[in-house]
Amino acid sequence: MLEAASEALQLEGLWFVALGALVAGIVRGFAGFGTAMIYLPVAGQVLGPFEAITTLMAMDLIAPLIHVPRALKDGHPGDVLRLTLGAVLAVPFGVLVLSVVAPEVFRWTVSLVALGLLILLVSGFRYRGAITKPMIYATGGAGGFLGGAAGLPGPPVILLYMASTLPPSVVRANNTLYLIAADVVVVTVLWWNGFLVFTALVLGLLLVLPYLVGNWLGTRIFRPEAELLYRRIAYVIIATSAVLGLPIWD
Repeated sequence: MLEAASEALQLEGLWFVALGALVAGIVRGFAGFGTAMIYLPVAGQVLGPFEAITTLMAMDLIAPLIHVPRALKDGHPGDVLRLTLGAVLAVPFGVLVLSVVAPEVFRWTVSLVALGLLILLVSGFRYRGAITKPMIYATGGAGGFLGGAAGLPGPPVILLYMASTLPPSVVRANNTLYLIAADVVVVTVLWWNGFLVFTALVLGLLLVLPYLVGNWLGTRIFRPEAELLYRRIAYVIIATSAVLGLPIWD
């Protein structure tokens, strides 16, 4: 453990990854989403695909737990369970894809998925119909596949809820609970298939500190009456991270 921690602390570019964790935590705190879309384009410039995803899952499992009591109160746990069941079925297929693609493909996928979701959200896309149970299961499955293939279990679910007419408090709560559950599923599948990198796991635990500080700051500055402003700020940060994460800048 100590040897892994020492190796993690000697990582070239550690400050850059820690900064990504801090900013991702701030956005997660006031917007309820965006961690992977901000952190992975940053981490992918320093770490390999499995290492980047492992660090994300390690820190993203612990720090957001401070939001769980409020999320359970505001959200719809039944829908979160359906999303999670869909993810359980799809994550293994995503991990299989990740195991055969090049690191550059991983970086392109992360950045382009983040930018694609951003374009849909900024365009004002809205789903006016009822959110049915089959739709929730399917969305969880899509999120699970992306979670295994690119470490991005959130975009399909974020799009579903943020394009709906549900209150912002419910959207934030459901996203928070689902992302925690999805992280557990992805970590379990990575471990089962032998892809869980121990050094990266330790690094992720070390990154909990800046990420937790970011979550706390984001929660402190969040004001429900200014929800639109916070969402726009999140959009700008996600776009910046995604563009800078593209391999073209190498």
